[in-house]
Amino acid sequence: MSDKPRGELTTRTLAMPADQNPAGDIFGGWVLSQMDIAGGICAAERAQCRTVTVALDGMSFIRPVKVGDILCVYTEVERVGNTSLEIHVEAWVHRDRARNTVKVTEAKFKFVALDIDGRPRPVAQA
Repeated sequence: MSDKPRGELTTRTLAMPADQNPAGDIFGGWVLSQMDIAGGICAAERAQCRTVTVALDGMSFIRPVKVGDILCVYTEVERVGNTSLEIHVEAWVHRDRARNTVKVTEAKFKFVALDIDGRPRPVAQA
């Protein structure tokens, strides 16, 4: 496992008590939603249009997220198809008010670019 995040820092947010489960860890669904937001930002910036999430591959939780952790989500465009994009997304935390950085999960998100009427549209090749 890498000791350095892959991609660009796209979002940062603080894990709050309202986001925890009964065991005191942050709900996995909350982490997933933060990753989806960051992936969507990356996809929309690359496609220069509205994008929607269509799939998620290979997510596994490596470590729990705790209340007070700063969740940092990194993104990188892996592939651009005709109307779709694959975005590699990693979530890391800054823990204990120190710069102790820990990777908590990663996944590949797939997005589709949409036109103004909500139909798939081509993504410009770079």
